[in-house]
Amino acid sequence: MEKFNCRVTSSHKLLLIAGTGWLFDAMDIGLLAFILAALKVDWHLSAQQLGLIGSINSIGMAVGAFVFGLYADKKGRKSAFIITLLMFSIASGLSAFAWGLGSLLVLRFFIGMGLGGELPVASTLVSESVPAEIRGRVIVLLESFWALGWILAAFIAYFLIPLPAIGWRGVMLLSAIPAFYALYLRFNLADSPCYHVLNQSAKSESIWLKIQMLWQKSYRKSTLMLWILWFCVVFSYYGMFLWLPNVMMLKGFSLVQSFGYMLIMTLAQLPGYFTVAWLIERVGRKWILASYLLGTLMSAYLFGMAQTTESLLLFGVLLSFFNLGAWGAMYAYTPEQYATHIRATGAGMAASIGRIGGILGPLMVGSMVTAGFAISTIFMVFAISLFIAIIAVIVLGQETKQQRLLD
Repeated sequence: MEKFNCRVTSSHKLLLIAGTGWLFDAMDIGLLAFILAALKVDWHLSAQQLGLIGSINSIGMAVGAFVFGLYADKKGRKSAFIITLLMFSIASGLSAFAWGLGSLLVLRFFIGMGLGGELPVASTLVSESVPAEIRGRVIVLLESFWALGWILAAFIAYFLIPLPAIGWRGVMLLSAIPAFYALYLRFNLADSPCYHVLNQSAKSESIWLKIQMLWQKSYRKSTLMLWILWFCVVFSYYGMFLWLPNVMMLKGFSLVQSFGYMLIMTLAQLPGYFTVAWLIERVGRKWILASYLLGTLMSAYLFGMAQTTESLLLFGVLLSFFNLGAWGAMYAYTPEQYATHIRATGAGMAASIGRIGGILGPLMVGSMVTAGFAISTIFMVFAISLFIAIIAVIVLGQETKQQRLLD
């Protein structure tokens, strides 16, 4: 396997373009967490029904990550990025007119497909378009737009959802805005220079061949590590964060109070990203990722055990700080494991396996809440999941700091 230097593009411009799409993705996921709390009141949904909404979103994300990862290796990163952005934004806008649980589930599936496809494709596009010496930092900064999207969602939810004239339906209409941004990108976004120079035979490899290549000897340990890492991290993230407003309500806070506390916790995501962005080119991907996962594990356990308002806020802030910092490191680490002709497929497959965890996490919480399990027990399950992820990174992971991408 031979190393080569891809022609690089303007890092700041690309970061802003891809990051804005990432922000819209995060805004939708963030709004879903708050909308679930509102739907519980408006539609009198059970905990299991709320878990089903979160899980169907993750089913769509699993399908989208798999399908559009393969599509991006065949047709290009730019095309996949624009299609997925259009898909999720149009379906999000239409969900404002959902008349019941069934129609909302169908729309959430298509929203999930767009979201699941866009995230690994965008990180692959940026990874291939910036210099090796700043690649990790730029990818983490790209991930930081996720925090901005969540913060925007928290502000929207806190100020608009409680208003009878707007409510959750009016808020979902705002999610259609990215469709116009996708049309703008159609004319202002260049495709990956690495993909551009790839020969036609590599682009035309069959789907089955690309999947088989992920398990060749040179990639086997990386693929196994990524699949375990993504499953455990996504399982814990969606299980915890989609339920955080409801967990706050279960601990005795009102809907508006829980939204306010979530806003404070969400603000802690930004320093989590920025510290990882500063450290990742100094310390490296592997140990920064493992360290922030350990911080997430400890914060999750302590949040589940917390009883007072002060301790809930403290450990909720730490949970956001460490968990989203770990996500930034994970997105930087993932595309660096593969060669160009299977990079989007590899990243998409890892994300797709992760989304299976995202399906099971919210369902597990809904079932355990219905069965009467304590919040501390539920968060202990997530702590165990994160421990498995840490072991996978330490044992199977290899350092890729500032290494040139392979082709």
